[in-house]
Amino acid sequence: MTPTLEGFTQQLVPADGIKINAVIGGAGPPILLLHGWPETWWEWHHVMPRLAEHFSVVAIDMRGAGFSDCPQGGYDKATMACDAHEVMIALGHERYAVCGHDIGGMVALPQAALHREAVTHLAVLDVPLPGWTGWEATTARLWHFGFHMHRDLPERLIHGREYDYVAAFMAERFYDHSRFDPADIDIYAKAMALPGRTRGGMEWYRTLAADHAAALEYKKQPLEIPVLGLGGDQRFGAQMVPMLEEFATNVTGGPIARCSHYVADERPDEVAAALVDFLKTN
Repeated sequence: MTPTLEGFTQQLVPADGIKINAVIGGAGPPILLLHGWPETWWEWHHVMPRLAEHFSVVAIDMRGAGFSDCPQGGYDKATMACDAHEVMIALGHERYAVCGHDIGGMVALPQAALHREAVTHLAVLDVPLPGWTGWEATTARLWHFGFHMHRDLPERLIHGREYDYVAAFMAERFYDHSRFDPADIDIYAKAMALPGRTRGGMEWYRTLAADHAAALEYKKQPLEIPVLGLGGDQRFGAQMVPMLEEFATNVTGGPIARCSHYVADERPDEVAAALVDFLKTN
């Protein structure tokens, strides 16, 4: 059973030949939220009610995750960005802001680069981005990138152990463990255990070499829209602004104190306040 959030509705939206699960609420200028691995739209459930006071909020399960479809291909970030863009167009939002965390940030960047007529603001939260000059050196140190890229092996090892894997993986990337909620872990693990979803999440990593090559092209035409880079001070926070300055000319942001990778889980008040301020003053 999919979790529900008061004041929000869910629907399956046709996009790029598949169906994407979208959770919708609020009123005002639209903002799209893109989750990371191993999460679903539920990653944003603390942030969404705060944003909905000011904006029309759309949070989706990306291709291969949650209750969205898990096709055999299309996991390069440009195609996933097309999915997300088509969802917004189908919902009547021709111009919108996009905010992505982790893999969602890797999707949000090409979404802004490829759909310049539509994306008004870009926010990227705590992730090394394909195309960044530090990409190879940084990702070489992240053990799970190599593991998830292996064909078939992660799916076989994780099968039946989804809760254990998600719990261990996320606990390693929290700083304030008072914010670590086993009920949320259970939601993500049950979503991963749905048919095809473990493979879908692994496919996000298996395309990263192609994503890196594609992102080098985006840098040739820097973004001129307002861009926000945030991250945990214990993770990528200090690197987000200089990283994004390689892709855009108008970047603000920085680290969030006492926080690691899962910023929307650990520090939802700070994330929501930063997004509201960013969208209302730019």
